[in-house]
Amino acid sequence: MAAITPPVVTQIGIVVRDIERTVAAYSRIFGVDAPPVLVTDEYDKAHTIFNGQPTEARAKLAFFQMGQVSIELIEPIGGPSTWRQFLEERGEGVHHIAFQVQDTDGVVRALDAEGIPVEQQGDYTGGRYTYLNSASAVGTILELLENTG
Repeated sequence: MAAITPPVVTQIGIVVRDIERTVAAYSRIFGVDAPPVLVTDEYDKAHTIFNGQPTEARAKLAFFQMGQVSIELIEPIGGPSTWRQFLEERGEGVHHIAFQVQDTDGVVRALDAEGIPVEQQGDYTGGRYTYLNSASAVGTILELLENTG
């Protein structure tokens, strides 16, 4: 049985060095309004865990709604994170493909059985996210998004 069902992509995440410059470029090139740049919550609200350890990881985010898929631009700030690691090792580029799920824990168990472990997890207002170290299996990191409130 498939771990992610239905497999509907909701977001593509792109790590960048300068979010303000990239937002301006996207806005100009795609002819859309520039979204606001947001900053993720600190650890006391986000409860961010990276490779099994609490971290002060934070990021600047901007979301472009492109039809049914959102493009999330991510500039890492703060402590160690999947975003910072990606930027340092690979430079700017596609970091993840995200899927909305209703049972993160169940999907995590199924993917762990496939040799795809959790890399980073945290909370955001109204939900939680989980990045899975899936690049060797599917070519990129997978993100699970679950609305919890």
